[in-house]
Amino acid sequence: MKPLYLFLLVAQCLWAQNTVQWSAQARQSDTNTYDVVLSATIAENWKLYSTDLPEGGPLPTLLKWENATAVGELQGTTPKSGFDPIFEMELSYFTNKATLVQAVQTEQKEIRLTIEYQACDDAVCIFREENLVIPTDGSLVNATDRDLTDIEIKDNSLVLDLKNTDLLEASVSTKNSSWWGIFVLGLLGGFLALLTPCVFPLIPLTVSYFSKSSGSRSEGIRRSLAYTFSIIGIYVLLSLPFHFLDQLRPEVLNSIATNVVLNLVFFAVFLLFALSFFGLFDLTLPTSWTSKSDEASSKSNYVGIFFMAVTLALVSFSCTGPILGSLLVGSLTADGGAMQLTAGMLGFGTALAFPFGFLSFFPNILSKLPKSGGWLHNVKVSLGFIELALALKFLSNADMVQSWGLMPREIFIGIWMLLLLLWAVFLLGGLSFLHAKPKKSGTLQKVLGVGVLVFVGYLAQGILPNQNTPLRALSGFPPPTFYSVYQTDSDCPLGLDCFKDFESGKAAAIAQQKPILLDFTGWACVNCRKVEENIWTQPEVFELLRDEVVLISLYVDDRTPLAEADQQTITYADGSNRTLNTVGQKWSTFQALNFKSVSQPYYVLMLPDGTLLNPPIQYTDKATYLAWLKEGIAASTSRQPLIPAFGLK
Repeated sequence: MKPLYLFLLVAQCLWAQNTVQWSAQARQSDTNTYDVVLSATIAENWKLYSTDLPEGGPLPTLLKWENATAVGELQGTTPKSGFDPIFEMELSYFTNKATLVQAVQTEQKEIRLTIEYQACDDAVCIFREENLVIPTDGSLVNATDRDLTDIEIKDNSLVLDLKNTDLLEASVSTKNSSWWGIFVLGLLGGFLALLTPCVFPLIPLTVSYFSKSSGSRSEGIRRSLAYTFSIIGIYVLLSLPFHFLDQLRPEVLNSIATNVVLNLVFFAVFLLFALSFFGLFDLTLPTSWTSKSDEASSKSNYVGIFFMAVTLALVSFSCTGPILGSLLVGSLTADGGAMQLTAGMLGFGTALAFPFGFLSFFPNILSKLPKSGGWLHNVKVSLGFIELALALKFLSNADMVQSWGLMPREIFIGIWMLLLLLWAVFLLGGLSFLHAKPKKSGTLQKVLGVGVLVFVGYLAQGILPNQNTPLRALSGFPPPTFYSVYQTDSDCPLGLDCFKDFESGKAAAIAQQKPILLDFTGWACVNCRKVEENIWTQPEVFELLRDEVVLISLYVDDRTPLAEADQQTITYADGSNRTLNTVGQKWSTFQALNFKSVSQPYYVLMLPDGTLLNPPIQYTDKATYLAWLKEGIAASTSRQPLIPAFGLK
């Protein structure tokens, strides 16, 4: 165990325990009437949610008076109010400090109060109860600073005989995003931009200009290379403002993928891009920008060459803008945020600039380039169909997050098939209204058209009521197989088979000879929903959850009362006692007892005999979660058959 990680692990536990510190004082205002003043000190970057919240959001702060009666309205600090990027709704919450004042009536010498609350940062949420005994003599009391992971319990039914417990202290990286994927996408976008009418005709003109206006061939090469690197630098510079956005508001980029409003905006933007490629209008920047850049480019030094590159970026925007917009959205909705955008812009600029530098060394190739003509227009229209297909993805995202049911998997694929059929007809010479002028399809265009028709046939598998044809080549792009027009019977996340009780789930794992995936979650845990909506929805992940593990989802904020026979009393390290009265209290204690963790989401892969298969994991990115899941399942296969005697102390 690395010392640095041990420090971080301890720090994380202490931070979770000390997120909100409560103190209280009772001030007598009348006979048997007291103003109870509650003060909360909230850790930096955390939010304590207020007492009055709309449905569908976090759990409100709740005051339970055990031997006193509340009188009048709750007073105190006015909470902040506004759009919460974590829950993506209008909420009221406290930061840093909060004061609540409630008048109560009691004849007792001390007032007993339980505070139930939820607090969140941008990665995890906690659900807590604080028990306060407040003297009526006016003295100040602080909530006991309990170690929530150091618990004694008389009934050992919640204690597991875990094996490989050293894995509880092992580190699982929460970031594994590579920039190469988005860099390659940027390259592809740049090469596509080269084949548009706004860029391709400029290649021979620009290369010829540098070779003819320079005093020597070596000078022409130097100037062309300066032009090439200027183009690359311009597109990389365009990504820099997003780094400041990422630093100032890290939750902004993390919430884009599930933000309904933003997904609908992206849908509209991509639709606009498609109409532009179809020729209904041109996206252009202000002419004053182009004019000023063109004036600056007349300088003979390298500053002039830089502004020549700026002029190229401006005049070609009507063709490159939609491609850049697609790259921007694809980068910002990925886990790498602004750094992935920079990698994508670097790829785009490199591809766009490549021919200008390459042809300066081999100018004879210029004569072999195809002449500009109708084929450039066909490329532009084809990009319009691609933009329409991409637009549909963002409409689908919004639909799945809100569960509107407008775009189930089969409808999504059916619309794609229609778009691709129209594209194929265009490539084969139809849809003449999209042509600049009547034309005949060339051989390459016909081959591409036939290829598109073949792909339509491949997509047809996805609309059949057969869950064994998941269209693996499109993994993660259409809605997952469970989001279907065909009915499924399940109240578990994403329609999976799951258990909401550990004992019944353990019995199923023994019967099915499968490992257990313990999912410590909460009804009001937004990052739990994000994992389910953005990671579990990936077909490869979904299939593993459906076929290879027994899923046990334990909701730590479930306030369903436990039967009296199931209620238990626990003792903390400081000697204080607490009775487990609800289902959520039972499972949160279960998590703290066995895994020394008190935050959600929290995932554990284990065998039914208590053997941990790999380190538990929390909120993370798609690639890391999938690798973690595969690792644990692979470890379980080496331990078959699974031991049926589940080790409970």
